[in-house]
Amino acid sequence: MPDLLESLRTLHRIHRQLGDVRERLERGPRQIRARETNLTRLEQTLAHAQNDSKAARMAADQKQLQLRTGEQKIVDLKSKLNAASSNREYQSLREQIAASEMANSVLADEILDSLEKVDVHQIAIAEAQQNLAKGREEHAATQKVVRDQQGTLELEVGRLEAELKTAEEVLPPDARDTYKRMMRSKGADGMAPVEGDICAGCSQTVTPNTFSSLKLGKLVFCSSCGRLIYLPDEKSLGGSAR
Repeated sequence: MPDLLESLRTLHRIHRQLGDVRERLERGPRQIRARETNLTRLEQTLAHAQNDSKAARMAADQKQLQLRTGEQKIVDLKSKLNAASSNREYQSLREQIAASEMANSVLADEILDSLEKVDVHQIAIAEAQQNLAKGREEHAATQKVVRDQQGTLELEVGRLEAELKTAEEVLPPDARDTYKRMMRSKGADGMAPVEGDICAGCSQTVTPNTFSSLKLGKLVFCSSCGRLIYLPDEKSLGGSAR
């Protein structure tokens, strides 16, 4: 049966490995959710670009209709001009024609500006479509990786949990109760090795009496952070680092 020190080393190793595998197992769904959030953002960007393009196209079409109406108005005014019965009516019609031509010129410039905006929005749509296609590919690739890894990780969790149960069973009853209380309270973070004469959990120096108790293989807690501490392998073979 392994001694207490060896058991603590083994238990902490298993807890850390188990924590790492569980974190990797939980990371997969988080990565998928992140990809889904990105997809939603890309879809919204595309929809906004399409709406902006549609609005710009409608504005251009409306101005083109106004221009055609204005051009027809000039045709009608010129027709009336030829039939004017007085100089006053003739002059009035000429002024209306000039004003309509000026308005049409402004409309023509606005139409060109609107069509340029349509072109810009079309470029934005094409870019948004490419980004969305790429986002969908990344989402599918992430799903595949997570799906492929999930079974292996779940098996590893099961293996480590079984190994942990076996390692816990060999602890002396009094130490086992203390250990389990600590695990319920802090999990794997409730244990830490002593590196040199420093608690690796809180970086505080352990007292000489604590260090002596550790070397004797006793169940010891860090006086600073309360973690269950133990000597790593090299300490079990050598003397004090003090």
